[in-house]
Amino acid sequence: FAYDPDTNLVYYGSGNPAPWNETMRPGDNKWTMTIWGRDLDTGEAKFGYQKTPHDEWDYAGVNYLGLSEQVVDGKKRKLLTHPDRNGIVYTLDRENGDLINADKIDDTVNVFKKVDLKTGLPVRDPEYGTRMDHLAKDVCPSAMGYHNQGLDSYDPTKELFFLGVNHICMD
Repeated sequence: FAYDPDTNLVYYGSGNPAPWNETMRPGDNKWTMTIWGRDLDTGEAKFGYQKTPHDEWDYAGVNYLGLSEQVVDGKKRKLLTHPDRNGIVYTLDRENGDLINADKIDDTVNVFKKVDLKTGLPVRDPEYGTRMDHLAKDVCPSAMGYHNQGLDSYDPTKELFFLGVNHICMD
């Protein structure tokens, strides 16, 4: 969890859908795998951004949410940065939940080709899907994720995040 006293929002992530077998649960499985911004006093959800609709890999993105203020397009903004188990580092405007950027932790992430910044949706590579009629090899990241439960930090003087990364793939 993270909290911004200026906006009175608490930020947290919701976990993955179940069962893991993706053929048993069609659709996006809405509100799983979501970064939430919720009013601390009322409990009202101000925004929700789903990172991995219809998660096939058990990426339960509930870990570190870093708050920072940085200049984006010449304007200082309040940001929320989340390195997800799915191998993508997401940065949202923490006041309204708008997606600012979503970049692969490194080039070995292959389950997604990219995240479309206009729709906010990941572009999947079907070769690395977990459907029952397909044996996927070298799926990166593994179910452990490229970023898991490590403790991260942000240095506001350097405007840099420091985080641990796993490089583990799976079949």
